Amino acid sequence: MHPERQQSLWWILFPVFLQLIGGIIAYFVLRNNDPRLAKFCIQLGLLLQFINLVLVYYLISQIPEFSQEFGVQI
Repeated sequence: MHPERQQSLWWILFPVFLQLIGGIIAYFVLRNNDPRLAKFCIQLGLLLQFINLVLVYYLISQIPEFSQEFGVQI
């Protein structure tokens, strides 16, 4: 087995900007050379994706047109 090499911390920018997709890309690139950084990147991507989904849900729920119930008026 090859010794682990320390990779650049610039790889963290992939999940920061691309969230889950960036985390997956960084994971597959880094998994053999630096498994610890690869695991961190995928976890960071998942966390940022979750925060983004919660934030979007909250912001959409604040729009009056979306928060009202959609009913059929006859």
